[in-house]
Amino acid sequence: MAEFDVDLFVIGGGSGGVRAARIAANYGAKVMVAEEYRMGGTCVIRGCVPKKLFVIGSHVHQEIEDAAGFGWSIGQVSFDWATLVANKDKEIARLERAYTTNVEKSGATIVKTRAVLEDAHTLRLATGEKVTAKYILIATGGAPNHGPAVPGIEHVISSNEAFHLKELPKRIVIQGGGYIALEFAGIFAGYGSDVTVVYRGDNILRGFDEDVRKHVRTEMEKHGITIITGCTVAKVDKHGHDFTAHLSGGSSIAADQVMFAIGRHPNVANLGLETAGVAINPANGGIQVDGWSKTSVDNIYAVGDVTHRTNLTPVAIREGHAFADTVFGKRPVQVDHATIPTAVFSQPEVGTVGLTEEEARAQYSHVDIYKTDFRPIKATMSGRDTRVLMKLVVDASSDRVLGCHIVGDCAAEITQAVAIAVKMKATKADFDATVALHPTASEELVTMRTPTARHVRQAAE
Repeated sequence: MAEFDVDLFVIGGGSGGVRAARIAANYGAKVMVAEEYRMGGTCVIRGCVPKKLFVIGSHVHQEIEDAAGFGWSIGQVSFDWATLVANKDKEIARLERAYTTNVEKSGATIVKTRAVLEDAHTLRLATGEKVTAKYILIATGGAPNHGPAVPGIEHVISSNEAFHLKELPKRIVIQGGGYIALEFAGIFAGYGSDVTVVYRGDNILRGFDEDVRKHVRTEMEKHGITIITGCTVAKVDKHGHDFTAHLSGGSSIAADQVMFAIGRHPNVANLGLETAGVAINPANGGIQVDGWSKTSVDNIYAVGDVTHRTNLTPVAIREGHAFADTVFGKRPVQVDHATIPTAVFSQPEVGTVGLTEEEARAQYSHVDIYKTDFRPIKATMSGRDTRVLMKLVVDASSDRVLGCHIVGDCAAEITQAVAIAVKMKATKADFDATVALHPTASEELVTMRTPTARHVRQAAE
């Protein structure tokens, strides 16, 4: 008789948990996955996928406006929010079925219920059943964080609810200055909403390169989005179907919806972590793990947003795969969390990989900056007032390209390709030796020859 019911029990059917389950099952492990909501997790159900679909749709009005400069005469157009939401729901349902099918095809079993740890090897399902497992993987992800409770917090929506609104708000106040806040600001503005972004910091996109932060803000404001920084929403009043957001600076804004997008917290509550002896990282509130994604308990691992390391879907997938390779494939693999490309699907779009100028100057004594800010070819005929930013951060001592930052159309697509070069430690000479692909915006990355700034850190005497 087997010592345990299963070799691996995965809590959470999102990107990281699903990848780990499939790879472990492919290695011959007996695997069970518990998901209490919907297979696919944050990314597929209420994150990157529906968000990107909404972003794509919100671009259409701009394409219609730009068409006149190219000779197109487009008559009266209309937009129906309910149709958008319904079609998005169909696509998400299709993806959920695909996730479920792929897990089952691998030989793993899915149980649609909550699972709680009773000890290091035992889980209790909400059905009352108990399951024992040799290894346990926690991949429960994260959830929107509304921050300190303010009066009227019950009237505030998060990104979760934004995907299911019955109608498009004519006016919306969005608190936050990161990925989610700016992406939804662009989405709602694109569909015709009057959008105000409120952020407590000095400028949006904290942690990104300073030039990127300034450029994105300027472009968003050109699009008619109001951005108020150094301020927070202190109170929300409801009047019938309308709301008033009272700001910490004393002013107030009338709106049909108030949305908070001020960060996410790891889903660690009520999982039985304390009972099983799984430690929480005091620095970030996520499950504490080592470089192998192992927790403080030898047979329990955690991947993805629940660890609060790098909260990106491809990172969770890579961590889940590495865990399965290491534990069940006997092929030890550690995930390299350096030089991870990322994108903000704001409008304009941001793509970035590697170090910011500020980070490079703190780590390297000689840093060269190559930067260009230009009007894209499409705008020369559409007449749109928009500019593209491209920036390379280079270690002047070794000529290695340390970072690439792009703001403009297709920034994410370009950055994915550039990330390969940055990961391979390509030099500026390698970029310069690459023939330009003309006419494209990205050719600027291989034609910038003269540094726009050179920084030399003086050695301490």
